[in-house]
Amino acid sequence: MRAGRYRHRVTIRQKVVSRDSYGEEDVTWTDVATVWADVQPIRGREYLEMDQAQADVTHRVYLRHRTGIVPAMRLYLGSRALQVESVIRPGEQRIGLELICKELVDA
Repeated sequence: MRAGRYRHRVTIRQKVVSRDSYGEEDVTWTDVATVWADVQPIRGREYLEMDQAQADVTHRVYLRHRTGIVPAMRLYLGSRALQVESVIRPGEQRIGLELICKELVDA
């Protein structure tokens, strides 16, 4: 993995659900880590080649390997939020991760 590839600073957050005094769910997003990543928008051709079930996928994010990254987490790139849809470990090696994400409009 080349260090220059990772030029975006992203914050990984996980969902935390608690209950208030009325028993209603209170959802917050807690920081897990802030890491360097390579955020790549999916190009038009790739977008058209993807299966219809993944039509909302908008970005691929590459980062160094770390444990505990799961779908349903979010990545924050400045004011933009990316929902992690899938976590891929290329070659099943503990070198890096490829995250398939979709950008959230109202996060």
